[in-house]
Amino acid sequence: MEAQTLPRVFLRPPTPTDEAALLHVNQASIGHHTPWIFPPTTAEQFSAYLDRCAQADTWSRLVCQREDGAVMGAITLSQIFYGPLQSAYVGYYIGAAYARQGFMREAIALALDAAFGPLQLHRIEANIQPGNHASRALVQRLGFTREGYSRRYLFIAGEWRDHERYAMLAEDWTDHALG
Repeated sequence: MEAQTLPRVFLRPPTPTDEAALLHVNQASIGHHTPWIFPPTTAEQFSAYLDRCAQADTWSRLVCQREDGAVMGAITLSQIFYGPLQSAYVGYYIGAAYARQGFMREAIALALDAAFGPLQLHRIEANIQPGNHASRALVQRLGFTREGYSRRYLFIAGEWRDHERYAMLAEDWTDHALG
């Protein structure tokens, strides 16, 4: 099984056997995730997540703690386009018990290594709701550049929400890579 690692984190593809672990962390983190993201919290949602992960234009990984293998969250590169665009969107979340400890910073770094390495992409875009200060600070620490503001950009939890657009280019990542 493909896995990528940094000192405290590794990424691996999700499998059907991960259902209980991922649902547990997500159910325990509803208050932490709301209103920013709504990851799978039921068996049906987990099945739909696995179906999305299997799409050709998606690269999705579980974020796991290296120390004990615990599933902490997930990261996805979606809408992967090749040709002249060579781009994807990054989405991510981590369980409340693991938040603000640097785990997601390592996970995004591993995803960027994959994006600009084996996946041969040129651009990764992160779209963040303006009030999500932790996520905005995270991508800024990683070296993403703020490129703009998209009004009513994504339909989340029954309403259109504004987002700030951040991007990382392959040539920028070589200057910011964690190792």
